Amino acid sequence: MALEERDFDVIVVGAGCAGASAAYTAAKLGKSVLVIERGESAGVKNMTGGRLYAHSLRDMFKKYEGEDFDLDGDNPFERRIAHERICLLDAQGAMTIDYTSDKLGVAGQDSYAVLPTKLDAWLCEKAEDAGCEMIFGIPVEELLKDEASNVIGVRAGEDEMTAQVVIVAEGQNSLLTERFLGAKRPATNEMAVGIKEVFELPAKDIESRFLCMPGEGAAQLWVGDCTKGNVGGGFMYTNEDTISLGLVATIKELSESDTTIYQMMEDFKNHPAVAPIIAGAKMVEHSGHMVSEGGANMTPQLVHGGALVCGDAAMLCMNLGYQVRGMDLAIASGQMAAEAACAAIDAEDVSAAGLAGYKTAMDGSFVMKDLNTFKKWPATMEHWDRMFTEYPKMVVEIFDSMFVVDGKPQLPLMKRIMPIVKQRGLVKLGKEVLAAIKAL
Repeated sequence: MALEERDFDVIVVGAGCAGASAAYTAAKLGKSVLVIERGESAGVKNMTGGRLYAHSLRDMFKKYEGEDFDLDGDNPFERRIAHERICLLDAQGAMTIDYTSDKLGVAGQDSYAVLPTKLDAWLCEKAEDAGCEMIFGIPVEELLKDEASNVIGVRAGEDEMTAQVVIVAEGQNSLLTERFLGAKRPATNEMAVGIKEVFELPAKDIESRFLCMPGEGAAQLWVGDCTKGNVGGGFMYTNEDTISLGLVATIKELSESDTTIYQMMEDFKNHPAVAPIIAGAKMVEHSGHMVSEGGANMTPQLVHGGALVCGDAAMLCMNLGYQVRGMDLAIASGQMAAEAACAAIDAEDVSAAGLAGYKTAMDGSFVMKDLNTFKKWPATMEHWDRMFTEYPKMVVEIFDSMFVVDGKPQLPLMKRIMPIVKQRGLVKLGKEVLAAIKAL
């Protein structure tokens, strides 16, 4: 059965990583594409930390630009991440692990600090070069449906525009998926508030503070006192001549806390282990955003008659404590959504069954496989209160016992450490760590 004539083959809602990747892919496959973004320009409402694991971007351009496309020569990146730092933070002390390896720089294994306005604008430019149209500054308020409840277009302001397939990529807390596609509203323990500040700092100072070569940078995650013992953590990424620093804490715990996330941020910046990072730096940006924390358990239905959901609107985010990912999942999901949409249009079947190739592709990809591998972790982290309270204190006390010298006779190391550990319950400690290892 031939498809009805529509204004566009594909309409993409949202111009973030997922939306721009979907638009680029669909345009490369010869389809007429319109992107509608409520922000005044690409990236203005995106507050990502941010860090991009580059493998999905490399794969997409390798497929559609050819083997000769040089991402290393044409990219929106800030600094390649050469140092991974993880820190357990007590009220006054901190223990930080700093890891570096040549493997972090291998193409396909590399990751980069990025700024959302620069990354999203670059991806949108690629999509426009491929032939898609873009409208900025207008929110999509409604998904239009036919009598059989299949999506046939969108209403943006006073304008109605139709498409064979609508790809929803409007980001976290998607009202379109909730109001028109049946997605359930996330629980307060599944969503977090993210707050980020960007500090201007000369490149040479960034490199000296993080022991990096020119063009290289660091990523750092904190857990413990940064969120006053609440579930969440701190993050930092080094850009070319700025530093992105911020916190994420779950809405549920913030609602029950005596401290606001704004006060947490101020205390975090003044902590003895954090203040030197931004000493002398000028804050040039402040933003806030919601972040999904539930992993695979909160992914909504991805395929509907005439519509697909990808990126943050599909809650594709992973926070493993030592690793936070979202953009590589968004880019890959956007590409797969567009490919499935184009295949369905070519087959003249844009029903849910005709678009089911998207879910098949997602289930067979690293996106859903990784989310499902770690699906138990969000609940484990949520109920592991001592990771955010007692563990940082314990670690700081252990290292105090190792490095503080006051002239008094010292006991053997194990006799110094074991009372500190036993105070927290050796058996309980073992069970908690074992449960975490199993979830990871």
